[in-house]
Amino acid sequence: MKRIVQKFGGTSLDTAAKRELVVGHIKKAIENGYKPAVVVSAMGRLGKPYATDTLIQMAENAYFELEPREKDLLMACGEIISTVIMVQTLCKAKIAAVALTGAQAGIITDDNYGESEIKIVNPERVLSIIKEDKIPVIAGFQGITTSGDITTFGRGGSDTTATVIAAAIAAEYVEIYTDVAGVMTADPNMVDNAKIIDQVSYNEVCELAYQGARVIHPRAAEIAMKEGIPIKVKSTFDKGAGTLIHNRALRGIKGDHPVTGVTSRDNIAFVRINPKKPAEYATGLLVFNILADHGISVDFINIRPDGLSFVIEASYKDKVNKLLLENNFQFKIGSDFVKVSVVGGGMTGRPGVLAKMVKSLSEKGIAIYQTTDSHTTISCLLKKTEEKKALNLLHDAFELNN
Repeated sequence: MKRIVQKFGGTSLDTAAKRELVVGHIKKAIENGYKPAVVVSAMGRLGKPYATDTLIQMAENAYFELEPREKDLLMACGEIISTVIMVQTLCKAKIAAVALTGAQAGIITDDNYGESEIKIVNPERVLSIIKEDKIPVIAGFQGITTSGDITTFGRGGSDTTATVIAAAIAAEYVEIYTDVAGVMTADPNMVDNAKIIDQVSYNEVCELAYQGARVIHPRAAEIAMKEGIPIKVKSTFDKGAGTLIHNRALRGIKGDHPVTGVTSRDNIAFVRINPKKPAEYATGLLVFNILADHGISVDFINIRPDGLSFVIEASYKDKVNKLLLENNFQFKIGSDFVKVSVVGGGMTGRPGVLAKMVKSLSEKGIAIYQTTDSHTTISCLLKKTEEKKALNLLHDAFELNN
């Protein structure tokens, strides 16, 4: 029995006409001899009646403080609504289907509300539905604790649901359907000549996602890599082949193109701290311990005798400001920065990539405030006003439109 998992994002589900296209993709899988399990996100985005952000806004309008447990309970509703509407749409097309919450699909998590980790998946219910020649339609983004509380996985968590279900039922691959035609060399809203990448490695797509590309949740790619499950990212709205995400060994290095894509993160804040005494590195140790104790991760760390700096998620800005004030640090926090990155498996051990990046930006007068690099990623901290210009310059410099 050949099994696959098909995941459909919220923008593929928010109108009856779009849901008919979804039915077409499910029918095609059945016609090709597969037994699909379907994972769905909440319908639409903020402003749509059942979008997750809309439901949160309604609750916070009633009272601004929403407890994490109750917030997860509410956030799970959008996906559950999608399962029932999708089952009804499939029934209309004479395809038998059963709606399941994450809990009913056997996904057990810890109790870290809002960012829960999956502990185990019991696929018995999903497999029994498939054996009955029915389509399990599973609510993405959610699970349940051993004590019976609903939990969610964080933004993009429906991708994670798709890959853990695929691993649990031994699916041949996962199809992720969205409103773009695949993983692209850059955000097409920023770079006019961005193109679809036909194949990309798990590591590269993880890095693209971590550095800001809205392609697939990095946890989903990590699970797929660990389990050896290929992922196909496609558009719901056209018949293109999309992007195949699989092992780098199957792909090979492509000639003189060490970079696969460029991306950016603008939801950051840049923190600069002066030590209480010159060259006193204990200041940095104390700061990082305080932030770690409050569950705040840092990135782009730079420690110097005259100070230290790092980047945090913008959502933590007020909390970090409060903690630093309480501990009498001298500091500045700026929200007018962006992290621009180039990503590619082909840059490992290859000289000249950083030099080309710096040259491309500096020749056009773009100031670089900080850099960092790893085996597959080089990032620069720039002023937010330079984001689009920088992305286009780097996309051209590394010939990603060829």
